[in-house]
Amino acid sequence: MSVAEHEHTKLPIPNGWFAVAWAHELVAGDVKRVHCFGQELVLFRTRTGKVRLLDGYCSHLGAHLAEGGHVVGEGVQCPFHGWQYCGATGKCTSIPYAERIPAKAKVKPWHVVEINRMIFAWHHSGGEPPSWEIPLMSEFDDPAWTAPRTFELEVPVHMQDMAENNNDPVHFHYVHGMTEIPETETKYDDDGRRMVAVSRGEQVTPFGTFQTELIRDTFGLGLVAVRIEGMGDAGLLMYSSTSPVDHCNTHSRWLFTCTENLVDVAGEHFIRGMQQGVMQDMRIWQNKIHRSEPVLCEGDGFLAEFRRWTKQFY
Repeated sequence: MSVAEHEHTKLPIPNGWFAVAWAHELVAGDVKRVHCFGQELVLFRTRTGKVRLLDGYCSHLGAHLAEGGHVVGEGVQCPFHGWQYCGATGKCTSIPYAERIPAKAKVKPWHVVEINRMIFAWHHSGGEPPSWEIPLMSEFDDPAWTAPRTFELEVPVHMQDMAENNNDPVHFHYVHGMTEIPETETKYDDDGRRMVAVSRGEQVTPFGTFQTELIRDTFGLGLVAVRIEGMGDAGLLMYSSTSPVDHCNTHSRWLFTCTENLVDVAGEHFIRGMQQGVMQDMRIWQNKIHRSEPVLCEGDGFLAEFRRWTKQFY
């Protein structure tokens, strides 16, 4: 086992809501193979439009339900012997060549929700049901805001290392070339699952110079909304879900939108800047290991605080 693999095995897959697909990828009758949380899954949309997610392998002889399987009503049919599984419960509802259905003929159903243009699945290592809801991003359906643009990438690193970036102000100077390390404040909701980090600075635009706030809302581990506020009725939003493919790989999906009165002035620049920033981080992510017990210094207060906060999700 390599050093990187050894380090990664110390950090499990966290609990919470994580995107497994874009909502637009799935129309009624579509079946999609998904590898997430270190598991093989089958994602499909029923004939009435409901999104369902089940364990991927048939309980009969282990065929993958997404490889040739198809939607039948509100469930999915195995391509191997035609066994049908209910999308809501995962129970086998029909075996074409048998009258009696074995009690063990079932696969695990996953909690899913379709919101903010993404399809999210709930993962919990102990099998507990969802304990919080994903907040709605109203900007995506507001006519004053542009149609959201998408961006995604896969990174060979544990998802916490990507999520950690939002709470590492020092790296903005060395990796992203910011002249000063931004002053940042953090606060937490009463239940502790939501963390808000606010950085203040000066934004120069064609409309004038504004004192703006960069507000980073983190809901659980890996779900983030980044807004720039302080420019009157103009605004920018980046929304992302960083999802664990397995212990060592991450799939990140991003949505960008801004107000119509800003899109041609600064919106495109904002979107390109965010995308370029991610690619600047990529070389670091692709060549790092996860230190479960890092050596921190007095200037790493935000990182230490973030590490303490993340423990609740494992």
